[in-house]
Amino acid sequence: MMGLLERHGIDKVSKVRAKVVPDTSGDTLQGEVRQHVAPGTELFTDALVSYKGLDPEYVHKVIDHAEAYVQGNVHTNGIENFWSLLKRAIKGSYVSVEPFHLGKYIDEEVLRFNERKRTDSERFVEVASAVTGKRLTYKQLTGKTEPSEA
Repeated sequence: MMGLLERHGIDKVSKVRAKVVPDTSGDTLQGEVRQHVAPGTELFTDALVSYKGLDPEYVHKVIDHAEAYVQGNVHTNGIENFWSLLKRAIKGSYVSVEPFHLGKYIDEEVLRFNERKRTDSERFVEVASAVTGKRLTYKQLTGKTEPSEA
């Protein structure tokens, strides 16, 4: 899994992006960073070696958790909070998650995290408007044929 957190975005609320990645190699993680983060951005990571090499494109600052968790505004506490919420949801609500479904659970937690400042009714209206006028058939849902009318 990999996550990126934008601190205090346009609406003054931090937003996260997260996904399942095949591995934690430098090519994989740096590719994700380059895809989602604009060059020149201040980038704070932990001391994982896979992040080495981002310096030319980003203002890359590293926090080594063996030494400290915070140095001024350099920390990974926001994304660590997100991972904590995801783990709590999996252990507390979902109990068991199959690896091939993990991405869906991450997507759900990303939505919850990013929409946390909105009210329940605001979130409901947003979701309801996304499905209005759309039809999901039995065949689409199950991949089977429509049940016969009996």
